[in-house]
Amino acid sequence: MDTLQEIKERFILHWGEMGTRWGINRTMAQVQALLFISEQPLSADEIMQELQISRGNVSMSLRELINWGIVSKMHVKGERKEFFTTEKDVWELFKVILRERKKREIDPTLEVLHDLLATLPTLHHKDKDYVQAQLTSLLEFVETGTDLYEYTSNLNPINLMKLSRETLQLAQKVGRKGK
Repeated sequence: MDTLQEIKERFILHWGEMGTRWGINRTMAQVQALLFISEQPLSADEIMQELQISRGNVSMSLRELINWGIVSKMHVKGERKEFFTTEKDVWELFKVILRERKKREIDPTLEVLHDLLATLPTLHHKDKDYVQAQLTSLLEFVETGTDLYEYTSNLNPINLMKLSRETLQLAQKVGRKGK
């Protein structure tokens, strides 16, 4: 049988591994995971000790997590050290991560697609229409996802969960009819 410490360690290791699959530094993901499952805010020293990583690694990870808006600094009464915590509500955390991914990945993609599509009409090439159709299709897809993001980012967690469940039920219904 696992102890609570073993469960926490398994979660942290798994979250770090998942982070690398999402394009996030493993240590950064592990720091966030540790803060997520820690009831109280932790100091950099406590994070170092718990994860067995260097001060520099903790510092770089915390700085990047703060830049993402996922971790925040806290001051604990009677302590001189800085403490750190993360959003505990998974839906709010999801929204913060989505906002950052949109800003870092989707917005630049939209800008490039708009620029490319604006340039295409000036070109004379036999494949221009095909390339334009492909880029337009991709732009419509990304803009639809962005519209969905914009709508859902303003929902509170309860309504976001309700929308997610209703959407899943509708998708299952449509999937059965499509067979």
